[in-house]
Amino acid sequence: MSAAPLTPQHVFAPNPSTTRATATPLSSHGTRLVYTSGRSVVLRDLASPTATLLYAQHAHAVSVARISPSGYYCASGDVAGNVRVWDLAGGDMVLKLEKKAPGPVRDIAWDAESKRIAAVGDGKESFGTFFLADSGSSCGEVTGHSKVLNAVAIKPQRPFKAVTAGDDCSVVFYNGVPFKYGASTSAHTRFIQTLAYAPSGALFASGGSDGKIQLYDGTTGALTTTLQDGAAGQAHAGTVFAVSFSSDSSLLLSAGADAALRLWDVGSQQVKQTFDLKNKSGGGANDQLVGACFVGTDRVVALALSGALHVLDIAGGGATVLHGPTKAVGPSALALVDGAFLLGSYDGKVLTTSLDGACKLVQDAGAAITGMAQASRSSAWVIGMDDSVRRFVSGAFEHTLFSSTSVSTSGQARSVAGSDSVALVATSQGLDVIHGSSKTSHALSIDATAVALSPDGVTAAVGAENGKVLLGSISGGKWTPSTTFENGRRAVSALAFSPDGALLAAGETGGRIMVYDVKAGNLKLNQWVNHTGRINALAFSPDGQRAVSAAGDTNVYVWSVAKPMKHVAIRNAHAGGATGALWLDGAAIATAGADAALKTFEVPALP
Repeated sequence: MSAAPLTPQHVFAPNPSTTRATATPLSSHGTRLVYTSGRSVVLRDLASPTATLLYAQHAHAVSVARISPSGYYCASGDVAGNVRVWDLAGGDMVLKLEKKAPGPVRDIAWDAESKRIAAVGDGKESFGTFFLADSGSSCGEVTGHSKVLNAVAIKPQRPFKAVTAGDDCSVVFYNGVPFKYGASTSAHTRFIQTLAYAPSGALFASGGSDGKIQLYDGTTGALTTTLQDGAAGQAHAGTVFAVSFSSDSSLLLSAGADAALRLWDVGSQQVKQTFDLKNKSGGGANDQLVGACFVGTDRVVALALSGALHVLDIAGGGATVLHGPTKAVGPSALALVDGAFLLGSYDGKVLTTSLDGACKLVQDAGAAITGMAQASRSSAWVIGMDDSVRRFVSGAFEHTLFSSTSVSTSGQARSVAGSDSVALVATSQGLDVIHGSSKTSHALSIDATAVALSPDGVTAAVGAENGKVLLGSISGGKWTPSTTFENGRRAVSALAFSPDGALLAAGETGGRIMVYDVKAGNLKLNQWVNHTGRINALAFSPDGQRAVSAAGDTNVYVWSVAKPMKHVAIRNAHAGGATGALWLDGAAIATAGADAALKTFEVPALP
């Protein structure tokens, strides 16, 4: 048994989680873009797409993360009011401090010395807290507000000042340290969504749901001017969700619900450049820009409500859109097609990702993807919560039966398997077989929960709610049962044949994996029992001597057929559960999970 921890060789980032009518904080440090996705903090290196760092130690959805000016620490806050300060200097991301905020955290700010932190959001007695990063001791008091706070910023130089803003339409200015109430300004008429201090400390900016951007004196907190674009008196034709200053304080970036990204010249207080991103993120409300920041001196990033990240070169004019799942990857919804990963997630997205990290969007929205099956080297079958099955080939979904890209199943689609010419779908009504231009539905004596097709294209297996596995054959669209394996104890959630078709692995919802001898018709192995949660995916290695499993207990295991008591454990591979696993070759695997991330691992030889 291997106890040595395995670290990912590559990590392909999920995209940010977004909420309508709510700002999503984005920030950067060097070439890394910092944001949150579900329960994870994502540090995405724009210079190296597969070198993403994920911090997944929060027990609840994370709402904001900020790296300290020193670059040594990161502070992240979640919807349960927990603020965690953790180490970035080492690779283990060790927790330094955990602080309880008054309520759900919406924004965090560091002081320039990386010693003090402000965290704001909701609460009963208070809407935020100022505290020391090393001890958690108070270094100020958040006062002067009557409603939830959405943003906080701290002046980057001494004497330190701080500002907070939220749903009461007020900006409160604090003198420090310790931070104490100094003044309050109500220049906005609707919720204030965002704040930013200029690196020079000379001014700060606020943006709100009234479409306005206000500038203030950074030392006194006094209102100085209102930025306007046109005669309407607004900076954007809709909510301003984000403002961010350039490193030299000469430019202000703003992003709004009008899908416009604007660069303002701070000196002249005029728009220098506008990027119109309408219909670039799915259209309609999906185009709303809910986050934005500078990355370095010549790039800006804007986040659309759809989760798409737009990277724009403000000097050269180039533009790139970064795609990725924003919700969990579906069970077994991972395949390798034409040398690239194909994956589907619960947000309805279907994407392809090359081994160097280039991600393309196949489907932007739709029903949650609940399963995939490799059909051939260049094709795969996909099922979803719309109770349909589709065939992916040559980079797109092809038209199959009835001149449509999808075929409706006879019941709830639970699992899919197939070859290039046939698809098998386990449904709540039995087994659907799609062959050529016909679809046949077969009632079964069991409640089907999983299905697999042998590499010979004939032998098939159907797993059941009661733990049984039916073995049979497929010919001309007809299912003929032959053998029943009755060794299972819990519902079968995943099935996989070995490359030669001699073995069949059956994973259960309780975490146990049974391996059957197909020809002999009996149980061969029952020692693969280390998982404690639902088995979501199973796959044999190309030589059939090992198998990989991904389960809801967050772990991934590599098992030995010849030495069933030997295994390699990848613990906590994916926060919230591991949902997909496949072999890249005889020594490497790829996994996906509820954290919406895709990872690759080099697997050592079994002891």
